[in-house]
Amino acid sequence: MTPTRRKKNDTHTRRAIMDLLKREGTQSAQQLAAELGVSAMAVRQHLYALEGQKMVTFTEVPRPRGRPEKQWQLTSGAASFFPDGHADLTVDLIGAIGEAFGSSGLKQLLIVRARQQLEHYQGHLSRYKSLRRRLDRLAELRTREGYMAEVFTEPDGTLLFVENHCPICTAATSCTGLCGSELDVFRGVLGDFTFHRI
Repeated sequence: MTPTRRKKNDTHTRRAIMDLLKREGTQSAQQLAAELGVSAMAVRQHLYALEGQKMVTFTEVPRPRGRPEKQWQLTSGAASFFPDGHADLTVDLIGAIGEAFGSSGLKQLLIVRARQQLEHYQGHLSRYKSLRRRLDRLAELRTREGYMAEVFTEPDGTLLFVENHCPICTAATSCTGLCGSELDVFRGVLGDFTFHRI
């Protein structure tokens, strides 16, 4: 078997394993092997590869005799592997709001969202006095929301707040006010500092 064909077969088998875990829930390697018509050893190799990608995890269940049995399940990170209509739905809703209530209605929606964000972040950051501590905590909160945020200190002492991913990118493309609204939230939480979006 050529390396290209082996890779395709591996991808196909791992997809089938994840589909089964999604449909059937927690399964052992033996159960998955029986469903797929392959050896349990082959399934284990794929499961360990998927575990390395943080797509699956396992719990050990004691058995009357022998070693505990690994029961495999999908992780929360596996959600991105399956089709997700959230982005399309969000864009459709933004369009519908604009059509139903006009640009002023959409603007009001952004104001309400920004207020909610501001209250949420202030509730978590208000006890921190230093800017660095507030940025670190904000990075934690934003990372939980999918932004993969980090804080760096430049050689001149400038603090750099970086978001490596934008989970609302599709929505922000159809509603550019979202980005400006988030900058306003940052100013409200952190104070009157200089902000640049790059």
